[in-house]
Amino acid sequence: MPMFETLIDFDRELLLAVNGSDSLFLDRLVRMLTNGLTWIPLYLSLFYMTMKNNDNFRRLLYVLLGAGLCILIAGTLNDEIVKPLVARWRPTHDPQIGTLVDIVDGYRGGKYGFFSSHAANTMSIAVYFCWMVRSRRVSIALVAWSLINCWTRMYLGVHFPGDILVGLLWGIIVGTGIYFLYGRLTHDMYTPRNLNPSQYTTGCYRRQDCNWPVGVFVFTLIFVFIKACIL
Repeated sequence: MPMFETLIDFDRELLLAVNGSDSLFLDRLVRMLTNGLTWIPLYLSLFYMTMKNNDNFRRLLYVLLGAGLCILIAGTLNDEIVKPLVARWRPTHDPQIGTLVDIVDGYRGGKYGFFSSHAANTMSIAVYFCWMVRSRRVSIALVAWSLINCWTRMYLGVHFPGDILVGLLWGIIVGTGIYFLYGRLTHDMYTPRNLNPSQYTTGCYRRQDCNWPVGVFVFTLIFVFIKACIL
C-alpha cells in the first residue's frame, strides 16, 4: 500500500526532525520532564482540589475511581494488549532508522511503542478533569502538561509522532467516556445550588481551589528548568 508506506516514511522523517539535540541542558530537562515522579506534586494538587470540592464521600470516591480507570484503560490495556499485538518498533529499536536516532543517556524504552501510553494516560487525565472542573486555567495547564510529556517522548526517540497522535486521540476518547460514565453514576448525588459564577466554575469547583494544580504545574516547570541549568 503506497499511501500507507508514505505515511510511515513521513512519520520517521518527522521523528528524526524533532528527536534529540546537541544541548546537554535540553537532555537533562527532557529526562526530568518525562519522569512520572516529577509530576507527583501535580497529582497531589489535583487530589487536594478534588477532595476540597466533593464533600460527599461516595461522589469523591467515584471521581478518584474515574481517574484510576482513565489510567487503566488508556495506558495499561495498551501496554498489555495493543503494543504486543501491533508490535511496531520504537524508533530506538527500529531496524531501519535505529542508528539515526539520538539516544539520550542510554534510554531506549521497551521494544514496541504503538501507541504512546504517556500520551494516552496524560491526555485522558487532562480531558477527564477538563470536563469535571470546567475551569479554563486548569484545562490549559493539564493539556499543556500532556503535550509537554508527548514532546519529551519524541525528543527521546521512544515514540514516533504517529504513536503520539493515536495515543492523544485514545486519551481524549477515554477521558470523555469515563467522565460521562461518572455523570450517569452520580447524577442523583447532586443538589441544585445557586453558586456565584465569580467564585465557582460551571463544574461547581471553587475557582480559588483551581489555582492549586495551575500553580503547582507552573512551579514544577520553573523548578525543573532551574535544576536542568545547574546540574
